[in-house]
Amino acid sequence: MPERLFSDDPSSTGMPKKVKGEYFSDYTGEFPMPRVLQEPRQEADPADSQPARRKASGPAPAWLRTGRPALHELTRNRRQALLAIGGGAVALGGLGSGAAVMLGRPPTTEDEDFVKTGHGGGNISPRDAGSFSNRDSSYTSGQGDLNDLGAAGVADTASAAAVAAMRATPRFPSPLNRDPVLHLLRRCTFGPTLADVAAVKQVGIDAWLDQQLDPGNVPDPVGDAVLKVTPTVTMTTQQIRTTVKDNDGQAMQELCRAAIARQIWSSRQLFEVMVDFWNNHLNITSPFDGGWDTRVPYDVNVIRKNALGKFSDMLIASARDPAMMRYLDNTSSDKRNVNENYGRELLELHTVGIDGGYNEKDVRNSAYLMTGRTATRDGTFRYEQGRHWTGAVKVLGFQHANKSAKDGLAVGDAYLMYLATHPSTARYIARKLAVRFVCDTPPQALVDRLAKTYQESGTAIIPVLKVLFRSLEFWIASGLKTRRPLENFVASARVVGTQPGPDMKKALDDLYNFTRKLGQPPLGWEPPDGYPDVATAWSSAAGMLETWNSHRAFVQGQWKGLSNPKADTLVTQPAATMATYLDVLCNRLIFQPMKPAERDALIKFLGAKPDTRITDPNLGGKLPNLAPLVLDSVYHALR
Repeated sequence: MPERLFSDDPSSTGMPKKVKGEYFSDYTGEFPMPRVLQEPRQEADPADSQPARRKASGPAPAWLRTGRPALHELTRNRRQALLAIGGGAVALGGLGSGAAVMLGRPPTTEDEDFVKTGHGGGNISPRDAGSFSNRDSSYTSGQGDLNDLGAAGVADTASAAAVAAMRATPRFPSPLNRDPVLHLLRRCTFGPTLADVAAVKQVGIDAWLDQQLDPGNVPDPVGDAVLKVTPTVTMTTQQIRTTVKDNDGQAMQELCRAAIARQIWSSRQLFEVMVDFWNNHLNITSPFDGGWDTRVPYDVNVIRKNALGKFSDMLIASARDPAMMRYLDNTSSDKRNVNENYGRELLELHTVGIDGGYNEKDVRNSAYLMTGRTATRDGTFRYEQGRHWTGAVKVLGFQHANKSAKDGLAVGDAYLMYLATHPSTARYIARKLAVRFVCDTPPQALVDRLAKTYQESGTAIIPVLKVLFRSLEFWIASGLKTRRPLENFVASARVVGTQPGPDMKKALDDLYNFTRKLGQPPLGWEPPDGYPDVATAWSSAAGMLETWNSHRAFVQGQWKGLSNPKADTLVTQPAATMATYLDVLCNRLIFQPMKPAERDALIKFLGAKPDTRITDPNLGGKLPNLAPLVLDSVYHALR
């Protein structure tokens, strides 16, 4: 276990022991896990997946509207940094989108014709009732969409867009340099490495993107080798059931650890970024009850198979997957007792979103259409026509007589295709992609451009990504995203140069357990809406402290079982003075020098002066304590 940045033992500091009632008297030194990651899953109304609406207290400052780059000025000491850089777990709970519609007339009865329209609570959409358009927007309420980042439009190639954006002046400058190679790697990988920078410079931005968008032709020897210690992550359900004991969580545990390994060491970085994106969009937490034999195949057959394919294929595959049927309770839904959980999330989270305009009758009919889809005891998907509800259905613009139960599966697939190609789904997914790759409140013109491409390409994702990377908005947005805790953690391992070692099973166990302290273990978000992807959702001093502890662990080689480079290998270029030494170290870890005042603050920390002569590249043993401070800075916190 890594050495902690601060000791929690009063005897180790010479300080008097804490007394009952003192502030933080029961603080354990560990970041408390979000409640959903601690407690057993409780059955709840799926409408309760949206956080409570926050009342805006006036216009937000300009920097806040873009992911808060100005907030992250390098601070002079750790205490100030705790106030400046947020991280860790997000507060949970709140009012669901369905709650607002229930404030109308009482719920309709089973005998009512749900095809009819009219007035009352069942016909009020969450959108019209005032719900947030999505969960992330509840964190950015009052910030609005940014229609001017300083450059806009589309170029013929990604490299041409980068050049055009470099000629423009960002409306929201950040501390990060605007090198397009670094910007590309900060957004399309889990963190730049020296090898990545060299690769992009060798082949060029356009060729590198083409390679990454064709992951099957990208060799991945290190990533493949690491996965040998997680053998179940490529198994079928039948193979898992014959390999592990019934209801044993080994496969799900290995999946979570493999996610970290792939993010750190895979050569197919853009593919892994998109796998992470879709695992949040069509979220099934891991581990979860019922996933012991199905969660891994879901990752293989639904997410990874379609991550760069068509969303319609992914959606239909998810609706025929036993893990999804178990996770969202469709196994307990039939014509006599309809469970609305999956039908609701199909609309609210997977496709059109709250802004799609659906109402409670649409939710009910959506659930009707999905009846009969279930998972068997042996972990396979099965359609049971005897459980399918028949009768006329209408969801938004989709209508069907739905007369025959034997055709229920095909009718459901037609409904799913309708949802996948719906204009609201196009806008919903386009905005999510823009939030992931550009900024927390992306320009509406960019979202519209991506949504148009999504529809014109028949829900294919690669054309959408190509338009995104040819957009000037992407290239002007350097530093307008904050790394989430897991992203910061993985980026630290990558930039330091941590490599697989002699005991990868123990190493991956330790890495995974540490991400739980960060509040973001991979695949660990229990509600169906996936991890938030905006800066304000991760503001936490305790989470930031754990992030800093991880920086020290990677630099100081505290992870057992890995091949940890020694700190003195970070500075190989000769430096005559302390000032130039700091520039060399910063160029190695954050790919740019700090501003003079910030650099001088670190020199003061060392008890030196800018013109102090360097005679020892390890600074007399101080380098292992200095290098983590560079990673603690704003330059590593942003992407």
